[in-house]
Amino acid sequence: MPSAAGPRDDDRRLVVGLVIDDDLDRPDGVQQYVLTLGAELTRRGHDVHYVASTTRRTDLPLHVVGRNVGVTFNGNRLNTPLPASRAQVRDLLARVPFDVLHVQMPYSPVLAGRVVSAAAPGTAVVGTFHIYPHSWWVSAGTRALGLLERRRLRRFRHVFATSQAAAQFAQRTFRVPTHVLGNPVDVTRFPPATGPVPADRPVRIVFLGRLVPRKGPRELLDAVVAMARAGTRNPWTLTIAGRGPLHDELAATVAREGLTGVDLPGFVAEEDKAALLADADVVALPSTGGESFGISVVEALAAARGVVLAGDNPGYRTTMAGLERQLLDPADTATFARVLGRWVDDPQGRAAIARRQRAAAARFDTPRIADEVERAYRSALAAARAEH
Repeated sequence: MPSAAGPRDDDRRLVVGLVIDDDLDRPDGVQQYVLTLGAELTRRGHDVHYVASTTRRTDLPLHVVGRNVGVTFNGNRLNTPLPASRAQVRDLLARVPFDVLHVQMPYSPVLAGRVVSAAAPGTAVVGTFHIYPHSWWVSAGTRALGLLERRRLRRFRHVFATSQAAAQFAQRTFRVPTHVLGNPVDVTRFPPATGPVPADRPVRIVFLGRLVPRKGPRELLDAVVAMARAGTRNPWTLTIAGRGPLHDELAATVAREGLTGVDLPGFVAEEDKAALLADADVVALPSTGGESFGISVVEALAAARGVVLAGDNPGYRTTMAGLERQLLDPADTATFARVLGRWVDDPQGRAAIARRQRAAAARFDTPRIADEVERAYRSALAAARAEH
């Protein structure tokens, strides 16, 4: 209980600024991290503010600084900020007495960088490093940014990385020590299905993600074609859910190969994702690279009634720790097809692995992640105030 002199440091309400250079309207991993963590910190009684370059949202305590232009970075379409007004930044920091600024990294020197530079000395600056490169130019650009930001990076008291791969990339490019901590995922939103499966129901294979090359839908369809030619004991269906530039190409492949039972339903709303995953006997997420974590993998681990197969890329290895035998090389079509066929024909094996998967997903449940983030905030704040 708090003493008569006031609350203990570990009980005191914090004023937290979650700083993101992109907008908050996109459904990508960094935005999910910010919104999920922010909601949990708010639930715990902290005063959480969101500092972004633009957004259409009106339901959050938001501070929009600057404006955006669209770019493609690391295989994703992003909005990058134009220079934020220094007067806007000073006004924000004068109005909101932040205890902690939590910056999503890599960050723009002209938005988040200006917020960090203008922050009061007693404000703790914490970061989360979110990316693992998908191309040489992303790596080179991030390394150049790290050199540019070397002095400002000294303000950071604690830096998380969402995976071991992201941590190694942060060390190579930003020269900052990091603590690996996965993304918070509300696994309670992805409960497994209950009830028996009809004996005559085909095995349901599901892909859910953007239909872009690095997410691996081409490789999955190639493997399914090979599996269909080899044959399986059990009938199956395939759902490739999501939208993106590969949709028409994938549909043409399905038609050319004469595949039946293959569905491309397009975009799946957030509220429908859980049911789709919970009804899956096999979830295949064969990303070829550029992943720093794998929120979609955790959601599938929590919900799927059967096995989750994931691309063997550095980011997914943190997410799939303990389940490494379910990682595969998407480009090895013959092996991918054999693995798919093996799981299609092994219902007992699918049920057994699903229990282990749910335990693996629980490692990233939002309260567990928020506990560690909150401890880092308080430690960083104590250190900042001790020096000033």
